[in-house]
Amino acid sequence: MKAMLLAAGRGKRMGTLTESYPKPLLSLGNETLIHRHLRNLAMSGITDVVINLSHCGDKLRHAVGEVTEWGQTISYSDEGPEPLETAGGIIKALPLLGSKPFIVVSADVVTDFDFQVLLSVKKSGCLVLVPNPAHNPIGDFGLTVSGELVQQPPFLTYSGISLLDSTFFQGIDPGIRPLRPIFDAAVKNRALHGIVFDGLWKDIGTPERLADVRTAFV
Repeated sequence: MKAMLLAAGRGKRMGTLTESYPKPLLSLGNETLIHRHLRNLAMSGITDVVINLSHCGDKLRHAVGEVTEWGQTISYSDEGPEPLETAGGIIKALPLLGSKPFIVVSADVVTDFDFQVLLSVKKSGCLVLVPNPAHNPIGDFGLTVSGELVQQPPFLTYSGISLLDSTFFQGIDPGIRPLRPIFDAAVKNRALHGIVFDGLWKDIGTPERLADVRTAFV
C-alpha cells in the first residue's frame, strides 16, 4: 500500500515561521514533522510514499530526498506556486498513487497513530476520527455503532488521516478543490466509514500549538 503526505500548504497561520520555509520541516525535538511521519509509516511497512509540493517545495524535496533513511521510495507531486488544496492535490497525485487504496496523512499533525490499523481495513474509504480538540469543539462527523460516518451527533473531528482510493475522485475536474465536499457527498451515499483514535494527536495549526507540542519533545 502507498501513502500520500499532504505537504503543499503555505501554513499562513504560522506567521514568520513559514514565510520562507515549508511547514512540514518545522522541528519536534530531533525530528521534523514530515520525517516523524515517514518513520512511523516505515514502521508500519509503508515503503512507497507520495509527497505533494508547493510552498518552498524545493527545500522540502532537498530535505527528504528520493529514498529515506528507512528505505522508502519517495515520489513528488509538484503543484507549482499555488497549492491545490487537499482534494486538488490528491487528484493531481492519482497517477502516482494508482488504483488501489492508499493512506493519506496531513503532514502538519503530530500523532502516534499506528498506520498498520488502516492496512487491515477492508473498506475503500475510512477516516480516522479523534475527540474534538479545543480549536474544533463542534467536530466534523458522527459515527454509527457499525462504523459508518453520518452527519448526526455526537460529532468527532477528522484527524487528517484516512484510507481512500481513486473512486472518491472520479468525475471531478483537476484544480483547486477542498476535500470536505467530497467527504460530505460520500457520507450522503453511505460510502465512508470511520475509526476512533484517542491517543496522541495534535494539529499544528498555529505557533502556539506548535510550542505546546514541542514541550513534550524537549
